[in-house]
Amino acid sequence: MSPVPSGLSRSEVDNHVVDQGVFSKGHQSLSNLDENPLRRAWRGDKEERVQWSSVPKFESPYEEREWVKEHMAAAFRYWGKLGYADGISGHITVKDPVLPGHYWMNPFAVHFSSMTKSKLVLVSPDGYVTEHGAQLPINAAGFYIHSAIHKARPDIKAAAHCHSIHGRAWSAFGLPIETLTQDACLFYDNLGVYKNFGGIVLAKEEGENIAAALGPKFKACILQNHGLLTLGTTVDEAVYNFSSLERQCQVQLLAEAAAANGRKKTVISEEDAQFTANTLQWWEVSYTNFQPEYNLLLEETNGAFLR
Repeated sequence: MSPVPSGLSRSEVDNHVVDQGVFSKGHQSLSNLDENPLRRAWRGDKEERVQWSSVPKFESPYEEREWVKEHMAAAFRYWGKLGYADGISGHITVKDPVLPGHYWMNPFAVHFSSMTKSKLVLVSPDGYVTEHGAQLPINAAGFYIHSAIHKARPDIKAAAHCHSIHGRAWSAFGLPIETLTQDACLFYDNLGVYKNFGGIVLAKEEGENIAAALGPKFKACILQNHGLLTLGTTVDEAVYNFSSLERQCQVQLLAEAAAANGRKKTVISEEDAQFTANTLQWWEVSYTNFQPEYNLLLEETNGAFLR
C-alpha cells in the first residue's frame, strides 16, 4: 500500500480526493507563452506549414460587409438552436464597414432560426431603416440600447442581447457571476451589472444607462431583472461571449442550489483567474470558439442562411 501524503486521510487518497493546498504550487508564467493569446491554443507541425487562419483580410469594405452579414445571419441561427428566441425580443447589431455610423440589425418579429443574410436591415445613425438592406421594421428597444452602446464604445463593432433563460434567472439577483470555472474567467474583471430595471427600453436614457454600466472596457453586462448583453470586435465574438455567459449563469444557479444544501463552493483565486483571462479575453479566442458552430450551421442548413 502506498504511503499517505501528510495532510490527507487514507479515504481521501483511496477516493482520489487531492487538495492542491497540500502540494507546492508553481504558477504558470505568461513570459513562457506566445504573445498572441490565440497562438497559445493550437499547435501545428514543426515546419509551421500547418496553420490556423483567423479573421480573413478583405480587399474592400464591401467585401467585408458581405462577410459580416453572413456571420451575423449564422449568429441568429445559432441562437435559434440554443432556444434563445422569445417572441419579438432579442437583437444583435454590427457596425457597417462601408457607411460610418450605420449598423446592421435583425428585423422586427422574424424568428432567429429563419434568419438569412438578405433579411438583415441597415440602420442609420438616427435609427431609421435605410435603402441598403431589407425593407423591414426594426425593434425600437433594440435601437435605443444598441445605438447608445455603439456611441459610448467606439472600440467595439458588435453587440448582442436577448432574454435567455438562465441569464434572466440570475439577473434577478443583480449580482455578477463568480469565477467558479475556467470558462468563467472570460468575465473576470470584464463584467458589469446594471442594477436597475426601468421597464421596457423605449427611450434613449435607459440605453445610455446600460452603456454606462459597461464602462470603458467591459465586454459583458448583466441587466437586473432583464437578461444579458455582450460586446465584441466581431459578431462572432459577441455571440460566443453571450452563449458563454448564459452557460456560466446556469453553472452559478446550479452551484447556488448545491451550496444551499451545505456544499462549499471553491472560487478560483484572483491570480489564477487573471492568468486564465489573459488568454480567454483576447478577441480572436472568442471569435475562434464560434467557428465550429458556424461551420456546423453551414453543413446543417446547406448554407441556407447565406441567401
